[in-house]
Amino acid sequence: MTWSILARDPDSGALGVAVATRFFAVGALCPRAEGRVGALATQALVNPIYALEGMARLRAGEAPEAVVAALTAADAGRATRQFHLLAWDGRSARHTGAACVGWAGHLAGENFSIAGNMLTGPEVLAATRDAFLATAGAPLAERLLAALEAGEAAGGDRRGRQSAALQVASEDPYPDLDLRADDHPDPIAELRRLHAVAQRRFVHFRRFLPGRDHPGVFDRAVIEAAIAAAGAEAP
Repeated sequence: MTWSILARDPDSGALGVAVATRFFAVGALCPRAEGRVGALATQALVNPIYALEGMARLRAGEAPEAVVAALTAADAGRATRQFHLLAWDGRSARHTGAACVGWAGHLAGENFSIAGNMLTGPEVLAATRDAFLATAGAPLAERLLAALEAGEAAGGDRRGRQSAALQVASEDPYPDLDLRADDHPDPIAELRRLHAVAQRRFVHFRRFLPGRDHPGVFDRAVIEAAIAAAGAEAP
């Protein structure tokens, strides 16, 4: 199942992952993003341990190639797995097992990695890449959404569509944005809608929460004033 894109914004250092599939609640098992650490996706016949151990290894400073090699070597089901990850510094690595259901494959470039299986063909990954590159300069979440939309338009998952997810992280151990459409007739469009809703209040509120090295802001008057100001500035 699934195709996904991992990406890094070289200006802000933000990391993100976006994924879509004909499978229930892909956001529960497949994507992970952690600020100053990395982003990853485990897919095909999913191994959730890849997400847990992969992020821990990146956090410890291991190179992406070493992480992929170690996790797949220890997994008897490696031929059925697809796994890719992107480190905070832009390095990436990926694995597509020989027993993944076709069409299956991966590609990568500077600051991004794309992988998919059970797709209509390689054009899905190419369209995902092209849309991501064409939106350079836009916020990372918007670039990831555009990339998924292009992949879907090129054919997407050959079985159809059901769920999609998007995570973006910058400085903290938890994401700045974590959106999921778990069971929807048009999950990527639903992600786009949720992203728009998040801009009204959530993204502004999120800026005041505690982080890795600060306690956050807990004066409600300050928080509400900032949200009101952001709303007044919106077009």
